[in-house]
Amino acid sequence: MSCLPPPSGAHPCFSCKVSDSSVRRCSVNGCGRFYHDTCARKYASASVDSKGLRCPQHSCATCCLERDLHKASKGRMMRCIRCPVAYHTGDSCIAAGSVVITPHVIVCSNHSNSGKNGHATSPVNVGWCFICARGGKLLCCESCPASFHPECLNIEMPEGAWLCADCKTGRKPHYKQIVWVKLGNYRWWPAEICNPRLVPFNIQTLKHDIGDFPVFFFGSHDYYWTSQGRVFPYVEGDKHFAEGQATINKTFKKALEEAARRFQELKAQRENKEALEQERNSRKPPPYKFIKSNKPVGKVQVHVADLSEIPRCGCKPTDESPCGQDSQCLNRMLQYECHPQVCPAGDRCHNQRFTRRLYPETEVVKTEGCGWGLKTKVDLKKGDFVTEYVGEVIDSEECRQRIKHAHENHVTNFYMLTLTKDRVIDAGPKGNFSRFMNHSCSPNCETQKWTVNGDVRIGLFALCDIEAGTELTFNYNLDCLGNGRTSCHCGAENCSGFLGVRPKSAVVIEKEEKARNAKLKPRKRKLRPESRQPHDYYCFCCGEGGELVMCDRKECPKAYHLLCLNLTKPPYGRWECPWHQCSVCQRPVSSSCHFCPSSFCREHEKGMLVPSVLDGHPCCSKHDPEKPPNHWSELSQVKVKEEPPEPGEDSPY
Repeated sequence: MSCLPPPSGAHPCFSCKVSDSSVRRCSVNGCGRFYHDTCARKYASASVDSKGLRCPQHSCATCCLERDLHKASKGRMMRCIRCPVAYHTGDSCIAAGSVVITPHVIVCSNHSNSGKNGHATSPVNVGWCFICARGGKLLCCESCPASFHPECLNIEMPEGAWLCADCKTGRKPHYKQIVWVKLGNYRWWPAEICNPRLVPFNIQTLKHDIGDFPVFFFGSHDYYWTSQGRVFPYVEGDKHFAEGQATINKTFKKALEEAARRFQELKAQRENKEALEQERNSRKPPPYKFIKSNKPVGKVQVHVADLSEIPRCGCKPTDESPCGQDSQCLNRMLQYECHPQVCPAGDRCHNQRFTRRLYPETEVVKTEGCGWGLKTKVDLKKGDFVTEYVGEVIDSEECRQRIKHAHENHVTNFYMLTLTKDRVIDAGPKGNFSRFMNHSCSPNCETQKWTVNGDVRIGLFALCDIEAGTELTFNYNLDCLGNGRTSCHCGAENCSGFLGVRPKSAVVIEKEEKARNAKLKPRKRKLRPESRQPHDYYCFCCGEGGELVMCDRKECPKAYHLLCLNLTKPPYGRWECPWHQCSVCQRPVSSSCHFCPSSFCREHEKGMLVPSVLDGHPCCSKHDPEKPPNHWSELSQVKVKEEPPEPGEDSPY
């Protein structure tokens, strides 16, 4: 028996329930749900790219919020039958207030029907700011008790309904979580959210709705049903904050002590569980799909040459080692692999290593300080073929999207290698053992681009004789944007200290050794003015670090995030930041704001800047001169450690 298609020919979107021809089916086998791309992108657990749409019901919403992407899509799920939300089975991930229908089907807490039977629907907001803990004019969340001063969030007072950041991202209360609860005219009281199956039977039978969950009050040891709008998380140190209040009775004091003790117990349980998971995961490499050959993604195509276009070498089948390493094979010299149907040597040809996958035996091992690595099990000679670098072949646009997604989810391991000017091999999700080879400033292998059957492929070759049991490494030649640099832990004598920085030469190493061993007469160091001011390691707009683009103007240290500049890719050629152009007419500036890129020419500067309390620096109308942005106050207190002199400079040592 099969289901009939919808009369209109268009399937309804599982998120918005609207039917039209623009919906796409989830690419997971057996799913069968359809979504608009815009609807799917609203969920952090969804994946929408050139390979297809993977709907949110195949990843745990809680784990996605915790940025644990590998764990999010593994294990059994409990899926909501009304919306695209899913959680791992068990109490640690599922949102409190969800109704379990079967072991794998739920109605999540988003579908609360409070209000139909007279229950209050609006939350009970606190009377103080969650950031500064002061009262005043507060901005209240429409879904939870959170309240904020608009100035503490650096926003204007919005009109209409407003949700806090946690509610916008879908963060929910969970079972075994310590919270503050507001019940009737009682004060905010510490309690623990309980699973309905674990509370007394008479509490289970009390009237409640979807989205309601039972809480256990510390001190009084009572139970009651409540909802997200009346609870907010208990954090470490809340006991001392509440003890400072003027009026506190014995029961409340007892509740504070029990809550603090239970909070530490649950914290220890989570840490032990995470330690066990980390220890278990460290026994094997992170998950990936093993493939033997490159897999094109999206519009990328693998080039296949016609037999008439493939060059023919002059080797003979009677040669001692036709097309071998010591032969005069023209194809081998030009890094072309012979084709089995074209090469005169036929089956005796020794220049078909990519096609035949003639790899030496290797093993993936755990290294000290560098994660997982690859070791050879056999002796290798200089020039030997080690392996081909295999993965998904993607274009430049897909590469940028994957890097952006990795940065948003705090992923720091990359497996991308440039194949051609517009194609990249990404061995992250799919690849072979070559993906485990670590970087070294003094590597024993190198990458070479060979043409195989008309297409470019990357092979790794031994730079020297390598003994069995030695780790295989190559130089990543990492290309970095901005000032973000990754530390190198290769331990080589000429290690530069960072990936993407040229290793030290033998001359530099010799000079450093002489400088360390020389005993010079102490004398006062002469400070040399730097020829160029170093760039900032934080964004001039938001004060955060990360991947930055830097101003090319001399003496300007400013750096920015691309998103803060509303750019999708780094500017081409020489680029000067907006701090040097009038924000009104783009002419050369006469005065600038000290806290943001707002700048003005002589014609427009009148009345645009006022002195701030931070050393009198000029401040535009976007900021409060009495209270500069928080990150500037922190950056102004940073002390810079003076670097030691370079070898050859005057030094008191």
